[in-house]
Amino acid sequence: MPTATANALTFTLHPTDTPTAEAERAAILAQGGFGTAFTDHMVTIDWREGKGWHDAQVRKRAPFQLDPAAAVLHYAQEIFEGLKAYRGADGSITLFRPDQNAKRFNASATRMAMPTLPEHVFVEAIEALVRVDRDWVPGGDGSLYLRPFMFAAEPFLGVRPAHHFIFSVIASPVGNYFKSGPKPVKVWVSREYTRAAKGGTGAAKCGGNYAASLVAQAQAYENGCEQVIFLDAAEHRWIEELGGMNIFFVRKDGSLFTTPLGTILPGITRASLIELARDKGIQVEERRYAFDEWQADVARGEVTEAFACGTAAVVAAIGEVQFDGGSFTIGNGETGPVTQALRQELTALQRNQLPDTRGWVHKIA
Repeated sequence: MPTATANALTFTLHPTDTPTAEAERAAILAQGGFGTAFTDHMVTIDWREGKGWHDAQVRKRAPFQLDPAAAVLHYAQEIFEGLKAYRGADGSITLFRPDQNAKRFNASATRMAMPTLPEHVFVEAIEALVRVDRDWVPGGDGSLYLRPFMFAAEPFLGVRPAHHFIFSVIASPVGNYFKSGPKPVKVWVSREYTRAAKGGTGAAKCGGNYAASLVAQAQAYENGCEQVIFLDAAEHRWIEELGGMNIFFVRKDGSLFTTPLGTILPGITRASLIELARDKGIQVEERRYAFDEWQADVARGEVTEAFACGTAAVVAAIGEVQFDGGSFTIGNGETGPVTQALRQELTALQRNQLPDTRGWVHKIA
């Protein structure tokens, strides 16, 4: 397994000589959307066996030159993260808990036999990109989505951990993740396909997990749904997570429960919501929950709300659940009061609109 060396790194700036014109950038920011437009620059850092991390740059966003035998193309040795930069009413720019993204990135790297990156370097890389592309951070309800990632660049067809990796950060100004906006979403329960299994890579944020989810996600679209819910791989009974988000359920007494970690991604939004809810005196339980149990609880009025959460969508109420053989509506199909309250508090904290008593808000000078 590759080992990391925490070399002292200085980021060298090579600004683009063809920056996006102000009017064009303003038009892009006004469009919203998600993940289709990108800023002018990117960060890259190289890692090589025996040399460690080196050559940290903030440079013009451009395609990578990869050998056709690059290990990532054949063995999918790749991981990524997702977080956002927010612009406050006073023009300040903040991140939300980037240290937790750094920790999770390294956990994914360890699982995928890749070198870890010193956490302070991970955060410094993001700060460096945001500073040079700060004009791309939207105001209002928009944000700048940041995508740190790492991949195996060594040209080698043997099955072993690669000896050359590239870490990079790119950025994309975004609006709402779902086309329907903040309205409740429809979800499709996949009984045919699974996303992860015990001992697998479900807790790592690697591209292969998402590739494995796409056929089920396509089924969701075909059935008029915006996301897919996966059940466990062993019994095809227990609810795990959505294609790219964690899930919570709300009982009629206002208490919450969510599926436990192990084969699912340890979401930073998930962890933040658990802490916020408990601080408000709301009981939160982590427990296994069967799909048939969910149907019965909704029919009896025991479970009155459900919502998905993640960096991209933040908190999205689930209004309708469809599956092969039927469907059911949660509550009245609208966003419930508990979901709404948690979303409002979390987004206010992310945007530095509430006092930060937990040290979650990271300001960029």
